[in-house]
Amino acid sequence: MDRKEYQEKLEAQLQEWRDKIEELTGKAKKATAEAKTEMENQIASLSARMATAQKKLTEMKEKMKDAGAEAWEKVRGEAEKAMAEAKSIWDKVKAKFG
Repeated sequence: MDRKEYQEKLEAQLQEWRDKIEELTGKAKKATAEAKTEMENQIASLSARMATAQKKLTEMKEKMKDAGAEAWEKVRGEAEKAMAEAKSIWDKVKAKFG
């Protein structure tokens, strides 16, 4: 997979999670007070991780323009780590709240 394809894959994943967060936010509005608070906390945590992943993706785009392979691979690794952290939180949220 080349750099552009990889970038597009990450962007698609982030967009999918954004869509799911919107869906989950709708469910939170209908939940009991206790569940709503917990859901909102999880959504906030996931949103923060996604913001970090988006930042790394943006850095990756910049590096992709003119960076050598080593610099790009470093940023790619950072983006992968941020995506993995976001996915971990997403998996927990999904398992708990569907």
